[in-house]
Parts: sequence; structure tokens; C-alpha cells
Amino acid sequence: MPTPSDLLAASALEQARLVRERQVSCRELAELYLRRIEALDPTLSAFVEVSADAALAQARRYDRLGRSAARPLFFGVPVGVKDLNMLRGCRTRFGTRALPPLVAPVDDAVVGLMRRAGFVFLGKTSTSELGAMPVTEPDIHPPTRNPWALGHSAGGSSGGSAAAVAAGLLPIAQAGDGAGSVRIPASFNHLYGFKPSRGRVPEPFHQDDRDILYTMGPLARTVADAAALLDVLSGLEAGAPHWAPPPPQRFVERMRRPPPRLRVRFAARTPLCEVDPEVREAVLRVARLLESLGHAVEEGEMVAGSVDEFLEIWPAIVRLFPIRDWSLVQPVTRWLAELGAGATPEGVRARQREFERRVLAWFEGADVWLTPTVPVPPPAIGAWSGLEPAEAFARASVIGPFTAAFNVSGQPAASLPAGVNRAGLPIGVQLVGKPLADALLLALSRQLEEAMPWAGRHPPLWSARPPRRAASN
Repeated sequence: MPTPSDLLAASALEQARLVRERQVSCRELAELYLRRIEALDPTLSAFVEVSADAALAQARRYDRLGRSAARPLFFGVPVGVKDLNMLRGCRTRFGTRALPPLVAPVDDAVVGLMRRAGFVFLGKTSTSELGAMPVTEPDIHPPTRNPWALGHSAGGSSGGSAAAVAAGLLPIAQAGDGAGSVRIPASFNHLYGFKPSRGRVPEPFHQDDRDILYTMGPLARTVADAAALLDVLSGLEAGAPHWAPPPPQRFVERMRRPPPRLRVRFAARTPLCEVDPEVREAVLRVARLLESLGHAVEEGEMVAGSVDEFLEIWPAIVRLFPIRDWSLVQPVTRWLAELGAGATPEGVRARQREFERRVLAWFEGADVWLTPTVPVPPPAIGAWSGLEPAEAFARASVIGPFTAAFNVSGQPAASLPAGVNRAGLPIGVQLVGKPLADALLLALSRQLEEAMPWAGRHPPLWSARPPRRAASN
């Protein structure tokens, strides 16, 4: 029988296999992770709600099913849901005190797909307020800390999901990405994070999403886990894909086929900020590896863009939340909402489509682009506290110059672990594919994973005795 250490090291798909083979029960898996959460989450603040009783009841119910009962893909595997999504029976806070916590009577569209896949829900993971910032430091709970270095950010807005998976509080997690919110925390926490193409995953609240910047994606330790969760999130497991055309095979199967020889361009610099030398070297190292794997690799320039251009689009997304009293939100969130107050849907859509055309034209001639995920190491907790909102956002914007453009264009993009810097902080590199080329991007990610294995590397917190209190700022 597998030991607790074996189970923690196992991938989500491996855990599902162990449950199917009756080598471990659903209850034992849930209890293992709930004990980890109880011990470590007071330090990390990765969860905003832990639904232990409901999770154990769900696990026991699954264990009582007979051997002949159907077993969906992730049957019995624990998971967390980002607190911008609705999980039946849990409160939804959206990271803010400006909305009353809503106990969700139903799952949203994305969580409903996860429930049909057999996951056991342990609770809700933390997010930045309204998902607006690339660090998870809302004022409704302590900041979410990076398990690799507790004085540093886990990123945002899906910081709770990433910190939980990196620290072994979950084997896999659902996250969301509007300007890099899957890929940035993946980079900061030594995880694989995948942002699907626009239209691949249903909008959770059934809005028209053909122009929406954000989508849902997986945070995982392996490409196979991420591909399998993408099958779930895109509806393929339930037989009902969204408006993007379904692939000829499930992503978890297509991922295993070696990619053809690809035209890869890489950019290790951006005019928007200085790229940390260790980050730049990681990109060059992966570029050399891709060339050694037989791909045609050449250097290029990052697509032109500016923070001001993105500020013509992003504040309108923030403004969509039904906040009655914007004075109750954090200063940066309020500043963004004020910027978005005068925007019209037609104006925002036109600006987005102009930027999208520019990104897609820049992409021509390449199958894949390689860039840093984030040009700088994870910032210290509270790095921008006390600054004026415009200055705080300008400082935060150095985290997203390589990620946000591909939310505007709707292209698939992934962050891959590429080692740690001299200070022990993770570095991620980003792969970007053509529109709807999710399967190809996953196959290339898998090829790189085999060439530079990363899943066995864990933060010190993984095996260390949990400290009694969080590190100070």
C-alpha cells in the first residue's frame, strides 16, 4: 500500500488510478490533504474556506459505490476551486469585502464539469480582490505566501491555487487567467500552468465570451495532469465542448504524441521593463534545448504594446463586478474601476480587436513563441503597499508584460518550470501557440518535461515541520 509520502508525490492521475485499483480510499486521500491544510495553511493562507465535513462526506459516499459503478477520470481526487468561481455549499467572496459572501446554491458551469469528473472538493482557494492584481493580497485575509520563500508572493490572481499545489495541500487545482493569472502563479511556484484558447472552456456564468479576456485553466505538477484537467474543463469528458472546435482526440491522449519539427521564435527581452539576467538565461537555455530536440529556433522581438493600451481594456473587466459601493474595495481596485467607468462595450471591443490583430500579425511565420513567463522574481509580500494606486499598478505591471497580450489575442499559452534562481526562487518560461493549437502546445510541453524533468522538485515547506506563524513582511 502506498505511504502518505508516496501519495503526496503521486500525480493526480496516479492518485485516481490508485483509487480505481482500491489501493487507497477516497476518504484516506481527503484526510491526508486535510491534515496538510490544517498544518500548513495558517502559514500560507492559500485557502479562504476549507469544507472538511462536506469533503469527507463526499469521499465516504464515493467509497460506498460498488465496483460496477462508473468511475470518471478524477474519481476521488481532492481539488480546490478558486474563489472567483461558485462551488455549491461554499461561500464565494471574490476576494473582497464589497460583496456579501454568497453561499452558492449551485456549482457554476466550470465547477459543474469538475464535479462530473469525480473530484472531491476540499474548499476555496484565495484570489486577489476581483482578480485584478498579479499578487494575492486582498484585505479580507492575510496575504498568500510563496511556499518556496514565505516572505515572497505566490502571485495572482490564482495565488491560492498555486501555493496549495506547490506545498502539497492539493494534488491539482482549478485557476483562472485574465492577464496571466494561471501562468504567473505557476512561474512563481514551480508549477505547470496552462491558459487555454479563448472558447475552449465555457464562461462559468454563461456570459457571451467571444471577446472576454479571462478563461479557466489547470495548475498542476505535470503536463499530463494539466491536459487531463483541460479535457474536463473544456467539457470533453462530459461530451459537450464549448464553441471552440473539439480536438480529434482528448488532450491527455494527443499530448503523448511527439510534436513535429516546429518553427520556434524566442524573445528574452521586452521594451516595457528590464528582464532579470537569471530569467533571461533560463529562456536561452530552453531555446537551446528546443534546438537540440530538432526544432528550428530563432530569436525575435516581443510584440509591441504598453501598459496604457492594456489600461484601455482591463478596467472595463474589473468594472463588470456588481459592486454597489466602490469605496469598500482596495485603493488599486477602486482606481481601476474608476478608469473603467466611462468605457463603452463597443469601444473596449474595438480596442481589443485592434490589439489582437497586431499580436496575431506578429505571430505569423512561427508555430510557437518562447518567452519568460514573468521577467522578474516573485516580489516581496507587501512590495507595493502604501503607494498611490497608479504607482502601485505601474510597479505591478512589470509582472505581466509577457502574459497579458495573449489574453487579448485569445491564444493558448503555458508556463513551464525552468529551475530556480540563486536565491532559491522559481523561474518559469512561457510557450505560446497559434489560436486553438492547445494540443500542439501540450505535446511540446510534454517533450520539454521529459527533457528537463521538474515534478520531483519541491519547496522546503514540503517536508519541513510547519512554522508556528507566518514570516513577517
